[in-house]
Amino acid sequence: MTYKLIDLFSGAGGMSLGFVDSRFCGGFKCVLAVDNDKAALETHAANFSGKTVLGNIEHWLAENPNVPKADVVIGGPPCQGFSLLNKNRSGDLRRALWEPYLDIVELSEAKIFVMENVSELYRSDELVQIRQQAERMGFRTDAMVLNAADYGAPQTRKRTVVVGWRNKDVEAPVFPPPRTHASSDLKTDLPAWRTVKEAISDLGEPRGTEIGVGAPLDLHFGRNPTEKSLKRYRAVPPGGNRFDLMRNARHITPACWIRKTSGGTDLFGRLWWDRPSVTIRTEFFKPEKGRYLHPVKHRPITHREAARLMGFPDDFIFKGGKTEIAKQIGNAVPPNLAGAIAAMVKASLDGDVSKKSAKIPWRLEAPIGETVSA
Repeated sequence: MTYKLIDLFSGAGGMSLGFVDSRFCGGFKCVLAVDNDKAALETHAANFSGKTVLGNIEHWLAENPNVPKADVVIGGPPCQGFSLLNKNRSGDLRRALWEPYLDIVELSEAKIFVMENVSELYRSDELVQIRQQAERMGFRTDAMVLNAADYGAPQTRKRTVVVGWRNKDVEAPVFPPPRTHASSDLKTDLPAWRTVKEAISDLGEPRGTEIGVGAPLDLHFGRNPTEKSLKRYRAVPPGGNRFDLMRNARHITPACWIRKTSGGTDLFGRLWWDRPSVTIRTEFFKPEKGRYLHPVKHRPITHREAARLMGFPDDFIFKGGKTEIAKQIGNAVPPNLAGAIAAMVKASLDGDVSKKSAKIPWRLEAPIGETVSA
């Protein structure tokens, strides 16, 4: 059976990919995606079926749209809606964006919803409100902070995941999904976290400075650094950061970094070959924003490398310009994590929880670095 899926605040569709693509989970079909980012929604439309709605979700709901029926609603309301992260909302009469999300859960008659967001949501007052509202709608809920590296993504990205289910309609899901990978520091039989080397070491030198044609090199382009930037890159040793730059080349270290003697250990840092990536954010192409220098090359990581570190297979189609695509990659849910959640949801909808069918299939190893023929 194929279940119907609605993806809200969908972005490029990293979460949809985990649900829809059989390399991650499969068994779902996206019938609606809503987002206010035009390029991201074009990316979603290029990879998935179903209707797309571009615009503000509140304005769209105010038009009394015909919300399609669905089995599952997924999505991550932007973190600006959470009081813990935006403390200046006093007097702001706008609804938090999780509210229209739950309105669509109700209108679609979904049996299960999955909401994800930054890890800080877990200890916020707003999470209490979300769960209370879901309970009033007839849902039981559970929430936890999950690490994408535990589910096969070559990236340590922690996200709060909230799962709600209508207890009268479906079997309670096994939450969290069983891990498929673990830190090598732990004593476990699980495979070790996947590393940067596994994800990107087969890629050669970047090709040009613009988006090209044909995966994977279409997004494997470089930049035009100044000579000063190149000298800075060369001053950072394997695993190093801005403090190494300051020690090795103080004369070309930004003054603001010299004045700031603590914190920011990832700024201008190199990724490690033998570890997962740090969290990939929207400006990964700027090493001054984080640990985004290649492990051994004197350059930042490319868009293709960032996409692989997020867990996107090479045949995923991105639309838009360089900055727009970077934003889509940095804002995405790692498909491996989404696939683990999807398998859990599918087991609940199938009534198969007791058979532990939520265990993640080992074919999740395939997508990174593999371009699949159509």
